[in-house]
Amino acid sequence: MSNELEFLSRRVASGKLSRRDFLGRAAALGVTATFANSLLSSAARAAGPVKGGTLKAGLVGGESTNSLDPALFMTQVPFAFGKMWGELIVELSPEGNLENRIAEEIGSSDDAKVWTLKIRDGVEFHNGKTVTAEDVAATLERHSDEKSKSGALGYMKGIESIKASGKEVVLTLKEANADLPYLLSDYHLIIQPNGGKDKADAGISAGPYKITTNEPGVRHGGERFANYWQADKMGHADQIEIIVINDATARTSALQGGQVNMINRVEPKIVDLIKRLPGVTIRNHAGPGHYVFIMHCNTAPFDNNDLRMALKLAIDREEMLDKILRGYGSLGNDFPINSAYPLFSEDIEQRKYDPDKAKFHYKKSGHDGAVLLRTSDVAFPGAVDASQLFQQSAAKAGITLEIKREPGDGYWSEVWNKQPFCASYWGGRSTQDQMYSTAYLSTADWNDTRFKRPDFDKMVLAARAELDEAKRKAMYRDMAMLVRDEGGLILPMFNQFIDATGAKVAGWVDDPHQELMNGYALAKCWLEA
Repeated sequence: MSNELEFLSRRVASGKLSRRDFLGRAAALGVTATFANSLLSSAARAAGPVKGGTLKAGLVGGESTNSLDPALFMTQVPFAFGKMWGELIVELSPEGNLENRIAEEIGSSDDAKVWTLKIRDGVEFHNGKTVTAEDVAATLERHSDEKSKSGALGYMKGIESIKASGKEVVLTLKEANADLPYLLSDYHLIIQPNGGKDKADAGISAGPYKITTNEPGVRHGGERFANYWQADKMGHADQIEIIVINDATARTSALQGGQVNMINRVEPKIVDLIKRLPGVTIRNHAGPGHYVFIMHCNTAPFDNNDLRMALKLAIDREEMLDKILRGYGSLGNDFPINSAYPLFSEDIEQRKYDPDKAKFHYKKSGHDGAVLLRTSDVAFPGAVDASQLFQQSAAKAGITLEIKREPGDGYWSEVWNKQPFCASYWGGRSTQDQMYSTAYLSTADWNDTRFKRPDFDKMVLAARAELDEAKRKAMYRDMAMLVRDEGGLILPMFNQFIDATGAKVAGWVDDPHQELMNGYALAKCWLEA
């Protein structure tokens, strides 16, 4: 039976048999639709990419305030669209290895303070100009400028000088950093003509698609870039389209009805239902992503560590993992690192729900009255329900949480990183240094807990310069404990990324770094003939 279906699946991939006939034969043999579809996907990958058609995604995470300036990318839609039209210096493979993009080679001095990027020949911008070392240097300069408000600013400040010479860019760091190539994979660092200094939101780079449509909060589209330097690996569809669908039910319906070919952020509570839909495949994998509640450490009443500790102890994270993630995740411990990172310390005691201790710290804080928590459907899948669970578990500790449900449009521009207590999410980063530098350094623009501690800043810089892995791991453990016990982060759970694809999508490869194949699903997947 297996040999017959494998043979027939290859005929489907080559266009010699219809998908319907294949599924009919599989059903006659008593094979489930899920297994039959997996055979088709494997056969399609073996047959190679199919060019043509329009590949569509229905995504949550788009707002009317979204910009094409890569420095300002915050949510899922700009992230995914940026991977379509943008090109990076370096990227991470699904296995976690460095993959050279615009940089053909990267080398460093023995002390990891001077890094040299050799820029690849023949990479063309969408405007017809060739990518030069000067463009790469200008891009890094712009993201190092505080005026850019770049999401990469936290660690870009560690660069002392940037110089372009011929085909090379030389970076001299203030402190040694063995992780620098990994940091350069940050999705904000899209290479632009003159670094985007002339017009940061022009939407011109060297990615597989040229922008044709940009309607923030509504839809975005692109057409295949004819002169893309790696056309054999990406840019298989003639056109791609992202439709902003922030409502989870509408997103699922669009996939089921064939209006889109893939969706992101499938809610765990409906995964089993979606698995039953004909032709639909759930794509889930663990990674560094985490769902959080963030408190501003410099804003009353959260400037009191006893109140922060009370709230950390007043959340029943096991209940939340069970009821919100339905097993598609793992427990969080109030610091942003898990086993997805190579230098993770597994010996840190797991914080548990303890209403009595929470009550003790709450009384010690001297706070009286309700605590306002802002939440939204777009904060993370199930965020509103999670906030209500938090409210219930906190009540048992004598803490009154007032829940305010905010609209999705504007949440990331008006609530996150502005209001002192809200629900949020992080996709994680490639290294511990990048995660801490992006969100916990005092100078980081995305320090959304306002955790501003000179002693912690010194620890980050010292860990960067430490090349002995054992010593570095111990330093990261100390940093984790400081964030866990004195920071403004409540991290109840690490999430799995859960996407879903329709019947004709082929070429999918699980990538643990971010959702939608680290944002490349529309570029690397194709539609079966």
